Formats: sequence, C-alpha cells, structure tokens
Amino acid sequence: METRDIAEYIRALLASESLGGFVAHHRLIPGRDARTAATLRPWPAILTELLAAKGIDSLYSHQATACDLIRAGRHVAVATPTASGKSLIYLLPVLEQFLRDPESRAVFLFPLKALAQDQLRVIEELLAPLPPSARPRAAIFDGDTSSHFRRKLRDNPPNILLTNPEMLHLALLPHHENWSAFFAGLTHVVVDEMHTYRGVMGSHMAHVFRRLTRICGRYGAHPAFVFCSATIGNPGELARDLTDLDVTAITDSGAPTGPRHFVFVNPPGSPATAAVNLLRAALHRELRTIVYTQSRKMTELIAMWLSEKADKDGVNASRVSAYRSGFLPEERREIEARMTSGELLAVVSTSALELGIDIGGLDLCVLAGYPGSVMSTWQRGGRVGRSRRESAVALIAGEDALDQYFMRNPADFFDRPPESAVINPANPAIAARHLECAASEMPLRAGEPYLADPEFRAERDRLADAGLLLADEDGSRWYAARKRPHRDVNLRGTGGRFRIEAEGQTLGEIDEHRAFRETHQGAIYLHRGRTFEIADMDLATRKVTAVACRADYYTKARGHKSTEILAVSGQAAAYGARVYCGRLKVTEWITGYERRRVRGGTLLGIVPLDLPPLTFETDGFWYAIPREVQEEMDARLFHFMGGIHAMEHALIGILPLLVLTDRNDLGGISTPLHEQVGRAAVFVYDGIPGGMGLTKMAFARAAEALSRTLAVIASCECETGCPSCVHSPKCGSGNRPIDKAAAQFLLERLTSRAPEP
Repeated sequence: METRDIAEYIRALLASESLGGFVAHHRLIPGRDARTAATLRPWPAILTELLAAKGIDSLYSHQATACDLIRAGRHVAVATPTASGKSLIYLLPVLEQFLRDPESRAVFLFPLKALAQDQLRVIEELLAPLPPSARPRAAIFDGDTSSHFRRKLRDNPPNILLTNPEMLHLALLPHHENWSAFFAGLTHVVVDEMHTYRGVMGSHMAHVFRRLTRICGRYGAHPAFVFCSATIGNPGELARDLTDLDVTAITDSGAPTGPRHFVFVNPPGSPATAAVNLLRAALHRELRTIVYTQSRKMTELIAMWLSEKADKDGVNASRVSAYRSGFLPEERREIEARMTSGELLAVVSTSALELGIDIGGLDLCVLAGYPGSVMSTWQRGGRVGRSRRESAVALIAGEDALDQYFMRNPADFFDRPPESAVINPANPAIAARHLECAASEMPLRAGEPYLADPEFRAERDRLADAGLLLADEDGSRWYAARKRPHRDVNLRGTGGRFRIEAEGQTLGEIDEHRAFRETHQGAIYLHRGRTFEIADMDLATRKVTAVACRADYYTKARGHKSTEILAVSGQAAAYGARVYCGRLKVTEWITGYERRRVRGGTLLGIVPLDLPPLTFETDGFWYAIPREVQEEMDARLFHFMGGIHAMEHALIGILPLLVLTDRNDLGGISTPLHEQVGRAAVFVYDGIPGGMGLTKMAFARAAEALSRTLAVIASCECETGCPSCVHSPKCGSGNRPIDKAAAQFLLERLTSRAPEP
C-alpha cells in the first residue's frame, strides 16, 4: 500500500481523454510545518510521560493556547481543521483535574455514537501505561448501555462520561437527583463537532445546555465548556448563542498539513457518472478513497453502478460500500470497522461520514456535487492526507447554480471565508418543549438566567395559559403539569418521524416533511443498493411499508403551495424593490409524483396522490415587485409568471453563498398577485417549522442577493434556462412556467431602479 501515488493519479486525470478536458481548475495547496508552543504552566510529570509514550514532546500553538484558557476556568471554542489534534485540548486539562481531585467529573458530548467509541479508544490508549488503579474511569453512556450498567454508572459515576445529546436530554437531566454526585463534581463539559449544532439541532441544544447549566448550579458546580468545531465563520458567536456564556474562540491552527491537490471537474453529464469513473481509476491504483454524494439515492446508485463494473475492472466489489444515515447503527459500525482495517478500499457516503469518525488514512476525496457550503467542502476534504501524506480532493460539479458558480469562479472558493452558523433558540415549537422539560426538572423561577430572554418568558406565559405550566400562588415559580415531557422532544427535528419497514425489518426513519415527498405510496426508495416500492404510508401510526422490487425509474413529488403573512417585522429597500421580513404561514399540497427513467431522466408518467396538506408557521422574507416593472414586462410580451418563478429558483440557489444553509432548507413561492402585498411578490422562507433564523440573516443582505442572482442568470450560457441558473431540482410544478429571459429583464430593471420610498 505504501506505493500509492496520488500525484500520478492527478497527472493521469489531467491527461485523461474522457475527463481531462473538463478540468476547470487544478491547484496544489502546499503543506505547512507545525508551529508549537509551551503552556504557561508545565504539565504534571505523569502527563508529560503519557504524551512522551505517544511520541508527543510539544503541543501545537492552538493546543497550548486553548489548554491555558481551560486551565484558568475559561470557556473556549476551538475551530481548526480536521486532524489538528483537538482531542488533546480537552483531555489534558481533564486528566490534570483528575490528578488534583479524583472525585472530579467531566462529560464528553458527541453527536454520533461512533465518535464516542472512537474517543474512548483514544483515552484508553493514552492511559495504557498507567496501572488500572491510577487511571480515571471512562465509560460510554448511550442507548445501547444495558439497564444493569446504567445503574452502576448512576451509583458510581465515572470520571469521564462519554455520551450524546439525546442521553443528556432524556436520561441525565430528567433524573438529575439520581446523578447528584456526577453533577456536583462536574468540572468540564466537552462538546465535540460543535458546527453540527446549527439549525434545528443547534436550536434544541441551546436549550439543553441552558438546562444543564441550571442543573449544575443546583449542585454547586460551574463547569468550563470546551467546544471543538470544524472551521466555521463564527465559532465564538455560535458557542455563546448555544450556552449564553462568555466563550473565547481559537481559530489559528498550528498543526502541520501535507500537500493537497484540489481539482474542479465540470463534466457534461451527471456528476455521479464522473464520480464512478474517478473511483474506478482510484481503485485500480489501490488508493483509499471516500466519495461524498448529495443524496441517499445518489449514494446507492454510485455503489450499485460500481458493483456492476467491478468484475470488468478486476476489483472485488465487496471492498466498496455505501454509507448513509438511514442505515441501522450496527450496519454503520461494521462499515467503519472494515474501512479502518483496510478491508474496504472505498466508501460512498452522504454527509453522515463528514464528522470526525476515524476510518483510517485516506488518499482521495471525491465530491459528487458541491456540498452546499465552503465549510462542508473543507471539512470533507480534510478527511484525506493525514500524517502529512500528499492527498487530493476532486470536486465534480453538478448542474446546480452554486456548483457552476465555483467552476466559473474558482478563486472565489479559495478566497472565501467559511460561512457562519445560525441557530434560533426562540423558535416557538422548540422553546416551548424545552421550557416544559426544564420546569419538570426543577421549577422555573422568576428572574433566573434561563428566563432572561423576553421571548422565552412569553413562551412560558403561553404554556401557563395552556395549562402545561402551573404557577404557584405568588407567580414566582412555575411547575410542569406533566412529569416527563422529554420523550415528546426530537432534538434533530421539529416534527414527528416516520419508520420505514420492509419484510418486518426496519430500514430507517424519515422526518414528516421528507416522508410526504419521498415515501408516499408508489415512491421508489433505495436502501443499501436494493430498490423498494412504498406500498403504504400510515399517517396515524407514522409507519411506512416498503416492498422489494425491480424498477428502472425513480420518483419525484409534485405539488403546490400558498403563503399567508402573519406579521411583518422589518422592511428595507433592495434597489428598486421593497423587501420585507416577517412571520408566514405556509401550506403545501403534495398532489402527485413523476416517474422518471434512471438513465436519462425521461418522464414516464405522472401519478396523482391524495394526501392532506402540510401547514406550518415559519420566518421568511419577500420582495414586492413594482407594478411599473410588471406592466413593462407585460408590454414587452415577457412571461411575467415565468420570470418571477425563475427569479425565485435562482435566488434560492444562490442564497447558500450568503448564509450557512442548504437550498433544501429553504422554500419559495412566487405569485403574480398576493392579496396581502397588493402586487406581485417573491417569497423565500425557512423550510423548518418555526423558522431557524436563515431568512432573517438573508434579509439583511437582500440587495446583494438580487445582484448575485442576476449575475448567475446572466453568466449562464443556456438559452431558456437550466439547473445551473433557474431550474430547481425540487420544484413541485416541474419547473413550469419558467422564463429565463424574463427573470434577467426583471432583475436588471430592479437593480437599476432607484429605491421605492
């Protein structure tokens, strides 16, 4: 395996007849030497010896800076690239605290079970030179922990408890009296992969961390929070929003890096096809490879196509596997173990493997489509080239607007800072559920820090009016009417989840909004290379029944939407248009689905569906189109509805340049006459019920959004519109009507007009 030569692979790609001509950009990012530093105080001799046993005689500069702050009791957020040694940043202060006080406790939070298992191995390897009696006890506490072992952990808590957000929310906080010794001795709270705590989950976790802080306060503990994150634009701000504490950000990494090739490939066909060809060439060279896709379906299709070609290529098909979040935990653990051992040579994954799960050293990362953010691109690319090996990242463009934007503007990708993460703890559905949980753990008190936010107090009052919170006689304390409301809270969503079953086996779970679009009756569902047809979706039991089948087509939902303005919270001028932000009520009808052939996407037919509407409240912003512009477009015989519809699609496609989001997290509606606006309007809204703050951030850059949308449409070489500019992959009306020329004219008029008064 040591003969693996990534530089030869890149040379072959650039010279390739099939793909070489479609390489839009190639850049070699040079490696960097380590920068080390000493901590303000030396470590105890025993820790120095443990580090020496691992071959470590100095710390990187960011490690030393962070450790100094943590040892001083400060809260820190460390946002440095993958494989920059973040584990030592929290392990050393926690171990030092244990040497001072063997009764001290720490909790390590990981968003995935596999990360906790990885970290336990790291701890055990680091402590191996010590006799068992001298080691701090570390244990995993998750859903797989037996009831017998849970009791042992409760009665005699370990010094280091490795767990996940759900266990903290469901098992620790509601039963804090049973864990009193643990909470009383808690000195450190370590939160790994902080960048994943954005959007819905981050908004939930902002409440979980506040609840944790108030429970710790009850037992006299004031732990230091240590956040570790991929490189994002606002690590300190995000950590502060998550905890309501003063957090210091550390972003300058001193870790060494190996040389890394970045290749942008813009093929004429599907990125999946190009990814298969790149992967076949990598397997031929025994390069350890990870392929990231944009969807579960693409993950399964690439793995399936590769398996079909394996014999021809002389590759053992069993050395390649798909990996995605819908797999059962035991399936994912098996794949991780096989990749780490080298039994697997390549894995095809959704974002499920974006996090720091240790799957060994990799040579090549293939991105089948732009991941949607600069942050995710660097995070995924950071999986390769550890230990200063030369490595490569190949970004294969799809037809989406952002993919094509960076193919035309590669320098902008490398010059662009990572995006900022957004959370919205004030989301009413989320805040209400956690306030009820907090009150069941310990009565809410007037004036306590958790209720400092006026929006939280308003939600508390609404809960009291609904009888879910009960106030005492003088109105200074509020008690939960229910004993254990915690199980009604899904930390990773705002609605219920559907369970997908086939032949009595659970294939996975899916949230309500995706269920209506992806697992309706008649939908084609892929799982681990197998094709299933959905026979039934039971709304009452939230159970989806799938049947194995053979199908040469895929399905895509169709429907329509309407919006009602509930409240206007702001307005501004965006060139020649007025733009507003506020609260919206969105109603969506899924009316049928398309059947399209897998190869080529040919429409085979449209099947009607009879499903109830989905209705939710959310945040949004909207442009009111001046009547004069509409009249001018009508006079010039432009298709006005096609123009505003195309503008809506292009606008949503480009917004991830401005805020850390995925176009799938946003929705849009365009209408030639909105009754409440009194004229034509183009709406963009948070696709998450209750809102996540995405469109509030976008509203602040509404004028820039218009100019960037115009630039994307004007620079696209197509004549009538395509997925690179005005077509949307999730349009419920099949991208009809769409008029690219009308959209360009409309945006040119808006951006050249003086602001409306």
